[in-house]
Amino acid sequence: MINKFIASVLPYLPKKFVWIFSKRYISGQNIDDAVAASHNLAREGISVTLDHLGEYISELGQAEEVRQIYLEMIERFEQEGIHATYSLKPSSFGLQIDFETCFGYIRDIVEKAHSYHSFVRIDMEDSSCVDAELELYRRLHELYPLNVGIVIQAYLKRTPKDLEFLARLHSAGSPVNVRLCKGIYVEPESIAVKDRKEINVHFLDALDYLFQKSIFVGIATHDRELTDGAQRLIQRYSLTDKNYEFQMLYGVTPELRRELLAAGHKMRVYVPFGKEWFGYSTRRLKENPRMAFYIIKALFYRG
Repeated sequence: MINKFIASVLPYLPKKFVWIFSKRYISGQNIDDAVAASHNLAREGISVTLDHLGEYISELGQAEEVRQIYLEMIERFEQEGIHATYSLKPSSFGLQIDFETCFGYIRDIVEKAHSYHSFVRIDMEDSSCVDAELELYRRLHELYPLNVGIVIQAYLKRTPKDLEFLARLHSAGSPVNVRLCKGIYVEPESIAVKDRKEINVHFLDALDYLFQKSIFVGIATHDRELTDGAQRLIQRYSLTDKNYEFQMLYGVTPELRRELLAAGHKMRVYVPFGKEWFGYSTRRLKENPRMAFYIIKALFYRG
């Protein structure tokens, strides 16, 4: 309860203070920081997906700026010899302002990734965005099926039907690529499961379904119960890394990450960077209030 109290208070404190927490989860505020972090992870045998922080813009001019950042990001990482993938949030491209403009900007980014045989992941946001983001994915998937993927959140009660929709796309002959996560947005109980154990059941059921449909899955979790359950399913279906990879957030559960690598699993780390780090950081804190302990400890102990 103390951790939850600290977690609820920290978002209202000065940003310099919150940065003590944030720097654990964010590679830095500019692309050079993300490049350096990616090189370090590559030396450990870890792949990366890059995310420029920012979402829910208020005017389309901001979306054009984000588009340019992503195009330059892809070019920079290819020049660095880092064959990364790229995650983006449609709300930062004006999804809730003008769908067609958003689609056009993201299509440009996927096309750029396609030119380098790379890949773009459409992040899933809160429930108000889900239908539009699935439609965005459907249209991009028609154009670049090997270069674009989507995220599915296990805690949403609608997820089984969304998985059926993706399975139909996959069975039509164009491979679908899914990142499966629990989901972190605060949603009403009418549309989202709240109990952790029940969410875990839904997660493993969704993973089982995706494996049965031969859909590639990025298994995005830091929950040992889920990584253990995923490994049992991988063994049951005799899968290889052509069928799945584990995915984790930068700075989160490095011990578990190393265990999965040592067990021979492919690992990809989500590397966020950018000046709009505050909102991302406070969501991470609300998701895992235990991290408040590390913030307080950092005030008294170096390193």
